[in-house]
Amino acid sequence: MNSISRRAMLGKASLVGTTVAVGLPLAAAETPVQQRPEVGTKLKVIVTGGHPGDPEYGCGGTIARYTDLGHEVVLLYLNRGEWPENPSLDDAKSVRIAEAKRACEILKARPAYAGQINGAAIVDSAHYEKFQRILEAEKPNLVFTHWPIDNHADHRAISMLVYESWLRMRKRFALYYYEVSDGEDTLQFSPTHYVDITSTEPRKRAACYAHASQTPDKYYGLQEMITRMRGVESGHKQAESYIRHVQSPDFMLPMAS
Repeated sequence: MNSISRRAMLGKASLVGTTVAVGLPLAAAETPVQQRPEVGTKLKVIVTGGHPGDPEYGCGGTIARYTDLGHEVVLLYLNRGEWPENPSLDDAKSVRIAEAKRACEILKARPAYAGQINGAAIVDSAHYEKFQRILEAEKPNLVFTHWPIDNHADHRAISMLVYESWLRMRKRFALYYYEVSDGEDTLQFSPTHYVDITSTEPRKRAACYAHASQTPDKYYGLQEMITRMRGVESGHKQAESYIRHVQSPDFMLPMAS
């Protein structure tokens, strides 16, 4: 076998490296562009959250944009917001359910529940199957869920349940991740998509404040800072941002008319 010098080997390696580096932008350029649905197409959108209030805080403006366009939106909460150690568990659950119902009325959405307990989320084979059955019954075109790098266990749990269902359902719905309470909950979130919520922010605010038991004065200020920052990034007054899974179908987010 012919010997090869170290210098020649390094030279060949540099050529290979150059070829790969040049090829990367071409691969990125092949990312599919979102296509506008046919006029009159009604979409089914599911926004999942660890607790009542999470979808409203993370996606409330986008939800309002969808329902204003005539699309059906379901807010699917992992639990009803009750705490297992609370002696008045049923009372807490009733309060949170009533608040979620009011928030959904404001956004023209429908509430639904996955049946778990606040702070005691379970992610196992049985719950994967149960959650998949919920999504199979709803037949969504798009699903939004928590970004999985998150400090709250319930947020991580529903994100995993959604992702496993997406895989089992052969990636047939568009999958978007949203942020909530960045720094406190969501971490390392770098958006790929934005939705202008300037016109729907008042309804988002009202929906969040419908969760009166959850001290919205404390939390909404942080979320508003985030929407203003995302607005600066995207050229709007206020915006919500998302990460679309790279293998997800391209169902378009609401855009300005």
